[in-house]
Formats: sequence, structure tokens, C-alpha cells
Amino acid sequence: MERTAINPVTWSQEIGFNQGEVVSGHSRTLYVSGQTATSAEGKPEHEGDMAAQLALSVDNLEAVLAGAGMTLANLVRLNVYTTDVDLLFPHYGVLAARLGAAGVAPTSTMLGVTRLAIPGQLVELEGTAMA
Repeated sequence: MERTAINPVTWSQEIGFNQGEVVSGHSRTLYVSGQTATSAEGKPEHEGDMAAQLALSVDNLEAVLAGAGMTLANLVRLNVYTTDVDLLFPHYGVLAARLGAAGVAPTSTMLGVTRLAIPGQLVELEGTAMA
């Protein structure tokens, strides 16, 4: 798989995402459902703690990727849904650091939503990965 970042402007790279990516030569695509801060049994964790919820959501995202033989480095798209954009921003480094360590800056959208499917959840990560 070959990835080519498309960044007609560069400000997005400073906060960890590309404006676009051309992916060629891929053989497999994984579409990852929204991952939240839940235990393996589906129990919500870390109510009211954005940083902890974000970290566990990334852990759960990585678990799905691993199940397909992939890592965060394979992400080409990451959607971030949150019930509180202002609360998320101070903790966004939790996600950015993990993506940076994987050497990836997937295209991304962050949306503020009224609520998520599971009451008490503050953030949800949805992605597309290619290998």
C-alpha cells in the first residue's frame, strides 16, 4: 500500500491530520465501528473523565485493528465524535500522541454531537484502515 498525503495548506499537519490521502495498491480495507470507553463486556468506563475515555477508546480502536492484523499506522480516516468539543481539545494530545507514535496522520473530522449511543460517553472514534 502506498500513501500520499495531500495538503494544499499545512496547518492541519501541525495538529495531526492530513487534508487528504491518496491510497493506491491496497488489498484490504477495514471499516471500524465507533469505539468508546467500554470494557470488553461493553460496560461504560470512566464516566466524566474525557482523558481516560479517550485513551480507552483508542485502546479499543487498536484492538479492532489488531484483530484484522493492522495497527494505528494503517488508519487512513478517523472520525471523532464528542459531546463536548471544548472539553476534548485539552485532552486531544492523548490521541495525537498515539497517532504520532504510529507515524500516521489520517484524514479526520471532529464533530460535536448532542449525545452518543451509550449514556455517559463523551467521545467515540470511528475509522477506516487499509493494508
